[in-house]
Amino acid sequence: MTSSDESDLIECFKKGDPSAFEAIVLRYQDRIHNLCRYMLQDSRDAEDAAQDVFLKVFRSLKDFRPEASLYTWIYRIAVTTCLDYRRKSRREVFRHEPLTEDLPADGQVPEQRYESGEIAGLIQRALQKLPEKLRAAIVLREIEELSYEEIAEVLHTSAGTVKSRISRARVKLRHLLGKNRER
Repeated sequence: MTSSDESDLIECFKKGDPSAFEAIVLRYQDRIHNLCRYMLQDSRDAEDAAQDVFLKVFRSLKDFRPEASLYTWIYRIAVTTCLDYRRKSRREVFRHEPLTEDLPADGQVPEQRYESGEIAGLIQRALQKLPEKLRAAIVLREIEELSYEEIAEVLHTSAGTVKSRISRARVKLRHLLGKNRER
């Protein structure tokens, strides 16, 4: 979707066309849900958070300024919503739920699928041990594949700070994942 397509959708929404908002949701719902899952580690919380994100988008879209990219604006709302969920829950013990549950059959034998799930679980647990700012930056970069500039916009910080956070997150993840291999 080009920025002019997004601008057209936003204008249609502002004029009262509900299908315009539906098109925006369809465009971003999978990515936002995926981001929420990585940030929150719980399918139910991720679904609730994703719904809250789009509710906030719906309520605020009339005030959206096109100087920002629509998807970085939505991602900013999603990251903030996830951080709010984490603060509210104050859960120190995380629940492990493999990310591979929704993957289609890929011809892997059960042992390979088990190992893939184990690796995903190790990565999830390591991500949960990172401070929130580092986790948000690394998830947006490595999983959502946003550029440094886009991440800076989402997190309201500079690109240099984003690069630093991602670098520190990678070091911490290597350390955490290295500990798991030693066990």
